[in-house]
Amino acid sequence: MFFMYVDESGDSGLPPPRGLSPTRYFCLSGLVVHELEWANTLAELQRFRHWIKSRYGIYLDDELHAADMVGKPSRLPASLGLLRKHERLAILRHHADRIASLPHLSLINVCVDKSSGLDVDSRGVFRRAWYALFQRFENTIRQQNFPGPRHAADRGVVFPDNTDGEKLRQFLDDMRMRNLLTLTNRDGLRTKIDEPIKLLIEDPVCRDSQSSYFIQAVDLAAYLFKQSLQPSTYMKEHGGNAYFRTRLEPVLCRHASRTDPLGVVRL
Repeated sequence: MFFMYVDESGDSGLPPPRGLSPTRYFCLSGLVVHELEWANTLAELQRFRHWIKSRYGIYLDDELHAADMVGKPSRLPASLGLLRKHERLAILRHHADRIASLPHLSLINVCVDKSSGLDVDSRGVFRRAWYALFQRFENTIRQQNFPGPRHAADRGVVFPDNTDGEKLRQFLDDMRMRNLLTLTNRDGLRTKIDEPIKLLIEDPVCRDSQSSYFIQAVDLAAYLFKQSLQPSTYMKEHGGNAYFRTRLEPVLCRHASRTDPLGVVRL
């Protein structure tokens, strides 16, 4: 069984002139771990939290929320809010390095470029991104391309950060009933096939990031993913826009996309 923890960065609203969203991209990151490696991976994340507690004085139950650590310190727990900004950025860097060091983790990354005009409203952006993430999770399980244990009977369960769980449940229900895919052969000819989702079981189980080190890890991944596409001034000036590529590279799931060198699914 594979578990996929998911978080988003950016928003699904449309940018001007069709909307008011300040972001060009809506990004999803899925952190995947096999059930047989779940306990070992959690233990490593816990060891990391003990390490930053000893170095920076951050309590074990304080949430590491990447966007707030860079841009909104007033929303952080006291132990984090008292740190200087470059120290909080260093924590993000250490966190990314620890995630990248875990051999049985894999990150699937999907982004929708909202300036492309392919979707007419925010619902289309949200749906398009989640459909692609579910499909890549399914495909990679089927093809046994995730690191770690592999079994023909493996299935997958999705654990999103608190988001619109009812919509995600409906998306998976629909994909289990009917799932039209477009295939392109070597001659460029396209055909459509109906290939319903079979390996993703149960409804998505929403998790509170405050109580999940896995969700906090994928929150960081999603944040760094978006910063690689549309960085803030601070992250660009301090090299944080490169962390997704330079820090997380070892755990990026390149099987998710054949056309992107980092495996990013670009829509």
